[in-house]
Amino acid sequence: MELNTTPLKPYPTVNLTIKSWAEEDRPREKLLSKGRHSLSDAELLAILLGSGSRKETAVDLSKRILQSVENDLLDLGKTSLAELMRFNGIGEAKAITIIAALELGRRRQMSNIRQKPQISSSRDAFDVIVPHLIDLPHEEFWILLLNRSNLVTSRERVRIGGIAGTVVDAKIIFHKAIEGRASSIILCHNHPSGNLEPSPADIELTSKLIKAGKTLDIFILDHLIISERGYYSFADEGRI
Repeated sequence: MELNTTPLKPYPTVNLTIKSWAEEDRPREKLLSKGRHSLSDAELLAILLGSGSRKETAVDLSKRILQSVENDLLDLGKTSLAELMRFNGIGEAKAITIIAALELGRRRQMSNIRQKPQISSSRDAFDVIVPHLIDLPHEEFWILLLNRSNLVTSRERVRIGGIAGTVVDAKIIFHKAIEGRASSIILCHNHPSGNLEPSPADIELTSKLIKAGKTLDIFILDHLIISERGYYSFADEGRI
């Protein structure tokens, strides 16, 4: 009996599309059958994309996009239209879809704060203001207006600055506080660099506003510095 020594030919390489996957593995079908919570971030992003390219599926493309931001959805939310369009398979329409979906998610987080939350700690204040500041590439200065029961009655943007800082006018802050009939206020601003340590200017401004507030019977309860790493509280650190 002769043995066939002819080498076997390798199977041809086939670029599989999502439609060729088992039905339970397709993102849309998986969402329908197992629920949205069963999907990975890449699978959810693939649903937004709808399709990939000739060389990769929408899921593979989504994985590549997520890997570019180290799988951090917070960083993905900061990605620009031009940066997304650098990926092969991402045109203007798909890039806009991604940005719009992430913005909806951010606004959903903000809409959870419809009632007047009560502030009893720096963490409470952080939770109220963080949706406004967390994704910004520049500095902004906000204040929380509180009534006598420490309920937040309003969130007010005072100033938009640059990457390195922003100049704040005390008159504008207390004008908004008086208009809003606030008993106290909490100062808030972000550091896009991620550094949570207060700068000399931050410390000087806080001291200045505390003194002015005492004169007007509008008390500064705290000053929060916000970044993607968390927050710094002047009150927690004994600086107020």
